[in-house]
Amino acid sequence: MSLQRIVRVSLEHPTSAVCVAGVETVIDIYGSVPEGTEMFEVYGTPGVDVYICPSFERSRERADTRRWHFDEGLEIVVVMNSPSNDLNDSHVQIAYHSSQESLPLAYAVLYLTCVDIALDCDLNREGGQDGNFVDKRQWVWGPEGHGAILLVNCDRDDLSSDVQDNYDQHVGCLQDLEDMSLMVLRTQGPAALFEDHRLILHTSSSDARRARVFHVCGPEDSCGAYRCVLGQDKVSYEVPRLHGDKERFFVEGLSFPDAGFPGLLSFHVTLLDDSNEDFSEAPIFTDTVVFRVAPWIMTPSTLPPLEVYVCRVRNNTGFVEAVAELARKAGCQLTVCPQTENRNDRWIQDEMELGYVQAPHKTFPVVFDSPRNGELQEFPYKRILGQDFGYVTREPRDRSVSGLDSFGNLEVSPPVVANGKEYPLGRILIGGNLPGSRGRRVTQVVRDFLHAQRVQPPVELFVDWLAVGHVDEFLSFVPAPDGKGFRMLLASPGACFRLFQEKKKRGHGRALLFEGVIGNGRVRTISINQVLSNENLISFNKFVQSCIDWNREVLKRELGLADRDIIDIPQLFKSERRKATAFFPDLVNMLVLGKHLGIPKPFGPLINGRCCLEEQVRALLEPLGLHCTFIDDFTPYHMLHGEVHCGTNVRRQPFSFKWWHMVP
Repeated sequence: MSLQRIVRVSLEHPTSAVCVAGVETVIDIYGSVPEGTEMFEVYGTPGVDVYICPSFERSRERADTRRWHFDEGLEIVVVMNSPSNDLNDSHVQIAYHSSQESLPLAYAVLYLTCVDIALDCDLNREGGQDGNFVDKRQWVWGPEGHGAILLVNCDRDDLSSDVQDNYDQHVGCLQDLEDMSLMVLRTQGPAALFEDHRLILHTSSSDARRARVFHVCGPEDSCGAYRCVLGQDKVSYEVPRLHGDKERFFVEGLSFPDAGFPGLLSFHVTLLDDSNEDFSEAPIFTDTVVFRVAPWIMTPSTLPPLEVYVCRVRNNTGFVEAVAELARKAGCQLTVCPQTENRNDRWIQDEMELGYVQAPHKTFPVVFDSPRNGELQEFPYKRILGQDFGYVTREPRDRSVSGLDSFGNLEVSPPVVANGKEYPLGRILIGGNLPGSRGRRVTQVVRDFLHAQRVQPPVELFVDWLAVGHVDEFLSFVPAPDGKGFRMLLASPGACFRLFQEKKKRGHGRALLFEGVIGNGRVRTISINQVLSNENLISFNKFVQSCIDWNREVLKRELGLADRDIIDIPQLFKSERRKATAFFPDLVNMLVLGKHLGIPKPFGPLINGRCCLEEQVRALLEPLGLHCTFIDDFTPYHMLHGEVHCGTNVRRQPFSFKWWHMVP
């Protein structure tokens, strides 16, 4: 952390130098050596450790153990560990000797003043400030790692403000400080030293665009005491000694990791010597700390639910009531977006994804607003952003988005182990196209953002065979008491045909799908026999099954899954303009609230008065301790190419696992 500093001593007059506690200073004795010098001795006053370092050896020896032969390969190294009480209160004396003379040929004296300077932060990730026990210039992942963490201050704690906290350059309320990381500058040494020495806090211009630093310059219970000293166009700041040996700074993250920004930020404090009027300032010492900006983290459906979101539109009263009852059973809060705000846009899953950010001292939820920008586009910013609830979005500059940029196409797996690699926070799943294809993909800015978070490495699946094109149309995850702690549910035309063939063999071929669909005259019933004799439907679903099977193999490989970890849920699809949509309500597109599942009511064939599709799903999921509630979403959602999951959203508990303990 020190600059490579060499102090040259003089025979003519004593030399003085400033040392930094614990930092080596090299003394150059070769510039003014008396003629005839063959040996030398070096002594330091108490508190000054002097070492001789031969250039051809790695070990060093204390200088006061013997007289040394003069050799230009030797280095004299001085270390002081305690700050001085007064200027020049310690010194090193060098005596030059000749074998021909009993007395020294000459003496050189170096007077020393020691100052202790440290820039401290929460290096050990325990919520406090640590000293110089680790290399502060390195940020190390893992349970034994170290390095400070910075939150993006993307909430809005000041209710009188119109913008997020990371968009203004002041502290609007004291609660805002809780979202920042404390950095402390400690200095010990004679006060007189700072009459001609300056302390400069500084960072790079690129880092100044991504973080802001506030200095406490007054009473800490006053917002006006926090002065913005670094950030945007401010890259350096001369630190006044306002509070003696300790100055407090609060560091505020402005930007999440993204393309071109790995998330690391460095701050430095440099001691400058301004004592010589004939020369410009000289740097003596620099201390550096590195922060990593906390990533945005997604929460899988297997984590406990805290809050359910749903839109109320003109024709979904029964749906909202069913979701409210499910939320009540699961013990979580319900938030209903009224029609005046959603303007009949019911697809709240597509509009946003709810995750969180975390540092050792603070955790808060953050909503990721999708670039789809439907009629719900203002809801995340106007209604969700607030105190301790952050907001982030990514939109392409050319505004070119497709249906794949809706966040029904953004899911995350539970924690997995795959190919010998642990993913304790799971892996993000996004839908795209086959490798090398020119079909639809998630917009680049969203993909860049997701990859840059690092802790949930994305897996891209094949969804362009679907008309809407979302991963939640053919997969979901539910908790399980055994195995990996979850099961992955995959839509399966093959499982559906096998179920229907079994029912036909038992004499139920005339049982009808879509009986009981209320209030929709466009829906015609169809029997099991008709389904099984429809060659076009069978052929198309063989194609769909091949697409799902391709994804199945990718998921098994990338998530480390075996067939026992996967449950095939019966489902059929139909063709619309050569793309797939659900033939009957899509059973995997469900709302998972702990053990309570809100599943689209399929209106399958009634056998002995009971829907055989519902019975099959119950038989597959209830042994896992799950409770299946089938919700009628046929008219308000299914007919519009969406289901229960598409029409709801969930804020969940964060992982108990701390993201900095993993190794990406």
